[in-house]
Amino acid sequence: MNTTLLKALVALFPAAVLCAGSVILFHRRKSLISLLQLLGARFLVVVPPTHVFEALRLFPWMQWGLEHSPGHYLDLLSAVLGLILFPVGYLLQALSKQTA
Repeated sequence: MNTTLLKALVALFPAAVLCAGSVILFHRRKSLISLLQLLGARFLVVVPPTHVFEALRLFPWMQWGLEHSPGHYLDLLSAVLGLILFPVGYLLQALSKQTA
């Protein structure tokens, strides 16, 4: 089995759990903070499938794995937005609980 595929499949599970938890939190508290977490988690869920597509060579027009390709920028943008939005939402949630 391709190591890229294996790593992507392993990374998909925690990302999906994180996203499921964010969906539950958003349905309980419909707030901007929980929305930030949900959006961050959704962006993080995009990252592992892009690596699965790269390993399986699906959607060749995206030129997975090549620098300056649509696939590269989709992966990069999703990872950056996910790693910014989710922690910011989590931090704001923790601070709002602390003051309440």
